Amino acid sequence: MKEQEKAEIRRLSDQLDALNRKESTLLTAGYSEKLGELLAEKDTLEAEIDRLRGVREQKLSKEAQKLKKMTFSRAITRKEQANMGGLKKSVRGLVIVHPMTALGREMELTEMTGFANSTF
Repeated sequence: MKEQEKAEIRRLSDQLDALNRKESTLLTAGYSEKLGELLAEKDTLEAEIDRLRGVREQKLSKEAQKLKKMTFSRAITRKEQANMGGLKKSVRGLVIVHPMTALGREMELTEMTGFANSTF
């Protein structure tokens, strides 16, 4: 199900990109009627993409939702990864998620990320 949603979002985004490219040619040619139709179609595509992204966010597990609600998150540098114990001691409530774990894949992380309630 998750892959189908991703594919649908990707397909709609591609359609939106095509419409954006078409918009510039219609502007230069001066076709105002077709431009109005294009803008209306663009709005519906954007709304559908936003809706699908919202559905995907709701389907995240409780753990992922809890992490997303934390006020601060950022990628962990290589230097910080080398001294992970010191980093965890210095930041209260720090949760680190690796992109190769199930939670990291679910959240679609690309690099090791730390989540905390305060900046670090």
